[in-house]
Amino acid sequence: MAARKNIILMEVVELELDIGENFGSSSKLEEAVCNHGFFMMAPNEWNPLTKTLTRPLRLDDSITSAIVSVSHDGTNPNSLRIRIHPLHRHRPISSSDRQSVLDQVRRMLRISSKDKNDVIEFQKVYPEAKTRGFGRLFRSPTLFEDTVKSLLLCACGIRRALEMAENLYKLQSKLTDGIIRGPPTPNSKDLNSTRKRGFKRKIATATTTTTTTTTTTTTTITTTINSKKAPNLQFEMQNSDEKIGNFPSPKELASLDEDALNKQCNLGYRVAHILNFAKKVENGKIKLEKYEQEISSKKIFDSLMKINGFGPFVCANVLMCLGFYQKVPVDSETMRHLRQVHGIEIHKKKTDKAIVEQIYDKYGPFQCLAYWFELIEYYESKFGKLSELPKSSYSKVTGYLGNKQNVKNNND
Repeated sequence: MAARKNIILMEVVELELDIGENFGSSSKLEEAVCNHGFFMMAPNEWNPLTKTLTRPLRLDDSITSAIVSVSHDGTNPNSLRIRIHPLHRHRPISSSDRQSVLDQVRRMLRISSKDKNDVIEFQKVYPEAKTRGFGRLFRSPTLFEDTVKSLLLCACGIRRALEMAENLYKLQSKLTDGIIRGPPTPNSKDLNSTRKRGFKRKIATATTTTTTTTTTTTTTITTTINSKKAPNLQFEMQNSDEKIGNFPSPKELASLDEDALNKQCNLGYRVAHILNFAKKVENGKIKLEKYEQEISSKKIFDSLMKINGFGPFVCANVLMCLGFYQKVPVDSETMRHLRQVHGIEIHKKKTDKAIVEQIYDKYGPFQCLAYWFELIEYYESKFGKLSELPKSSYSKVTGYLGNKQNVKNNND
């Protein structure tokens, strides 16, 4: 008989996040998540059956990660239920960890007074979007992840972008476990720790309940242990020092050279641009917090355009992630969209910007939101609701393969 493994039951922390009337119906979470290619990219996981978003998020120390799931609260349509699944018994979830997770969830789902106002104002200039419940574009928990993923989406199809994001996610696990090591540095021990075994997660039925609640103006924080009402709120782990993967941080990427990064992630020409960006963020030459505090989209755009490998498409994507929607990220999918939806054939690259402005400037300052609303409408007319697609169909979501039968056959 095999030896019994040491199983550690980990406490799960449950938070309640008030999202207000404009975000509170039972369908709003899926509309806030499933509206941009970012939601399909690792380490994000959308469950179409339970309408739950799950992914690792970093805790307050910016190093340790925990699995976090976000879903609607079944009893309160104006709140979200956030569950933090810690994976280290010696690293309990602190109040600052909880706040960090809440801040990241707010960022991903654009839950703020500015975002709420943007939704209202956009739906005034584009009334059809109000009927659809559209007005937010999903983004990552950090601007760094947003920017790297914008580079991944540049000049390639969605299948390739998804593969590269998955590779980066797997790379971070290997870096954390010491399976891959960057060039030796004075601090390399901190990043490349001794190799550890992978973790095993197992859902367990819960039996007893202990609850502590703290209420603020916007957030109710609840710690739940083994709750019968939440039977999926417990992990079993084989090792108290287990670590999980996440999207790599600037420090983690900066620890590698181009050959090592490209060998692991197959990033192609992007590897130099991503590595250069990560190193400049890590050494302070690029200060992402300044972009997040800047109120001039032109200053941000002009600054981003000076970074190696950052063209108009990437810069417009980053602006969108920062909440500036004046610029449409123009690529081959845009050209396809203009041809199939607007009946406009563009033969010269120099004319694409003028035509895009001609179509979308009437929706200013929300040109990018108008463009993405049209894209989502087109995709869903071909593939069905994005929030209901299985993960295996994500690589099919493109205008060039916009045939519902293709997705159906792929799932058979």
